[in-house]
Amino acid sequence: MDSDNVRVDVCAVAPHPDDLEITCGGTLAKLVKQGYTVGIIDLTTGEPTPRGTEEIRRAEAEEARRILGVQHRVNLGLPNRVLMDGPDMRFALATQLRKWQPKVLISVAGRTPAASPDHHQSHLIIEASRFYSQLTKWDDRFDGTPPYRVPQLVYSPFPFDAEQRLWHSTFVIDISEVMPQKLAAVKAYQSQFDEGRAKMVDHFLNGWNAWQGARCGFAHGELFALPQPLAATDLFKLVSSPGGHTAEHIPGKDHLPMG
Repeated sequence: MDSDNVRVDVCAVAPHPDDLEITCGGTLAKLVKQGYTVGIIDLTTGEPTPRGTEEIRRAEAEEARRILGVQHRVNLGLPNRVLMDGPDMRFALATQLRKWQPKVLISVAGRTPAASPDHHQSHLIIEASRFYSQLTKWDDRFDGTPPYRVPQLVYSPFPFDAEQRLWHSTFVIDISEVMPQKLAAVKAYQSQFDEGRAKMVDHFLNGWNAWQGARCGFAHGELFALPQPLAATDLFKLVSSPGGHTAEHIPGKDHLPMG
């Protein structure tokens, strides 16, 4: 579901179909409910794997898109397993960014040595592609599309990142009402998550998102980070804004065993 003529408010990018559903699928679903136009870019098909085919993964990705309500999704067809940051990868992604002209770019972030090295490489590719997208006098590298600078970059960290990162700033989005959508979108990838694996992933995500949410007084939340400090002109409004809760606001907290 895509057209070169569409524009999106938010564009989220990851190396494989199912990465974004796991890291920030709830937020993507919530953004759609809030009236924003959202686009997903999968850098690779995720194949080959022991469990799937390109046709199966394509159908699963479309079903996950439908469940989340995301309006647009494209796959750039870059090489899985050997995805490496380099000029050709940057040109491909930057071209799509020039076409969609998002106001916010969400990038997965983190090194996952127990999983695919594509995760870390995609982080590098996405950052570089955002810069490439604005370059002038190089339009032939980007299918003749005009330069465009994406105003905002946001990181969606992998929950199993090998590093403990000192981000400049972080925040948590309340996904309590869309948590069922997130879990359903992940389960759409039946080739990757059979019954046993699906139960493990469901258990993990419920625990991970419950922990992130509880830190801010939400039932479930998703963590995000910024490459710079969070900007504000009014401290009072920043910390008092709707949804700007802390653990002190958890209903019934006074009755919880605190050790």
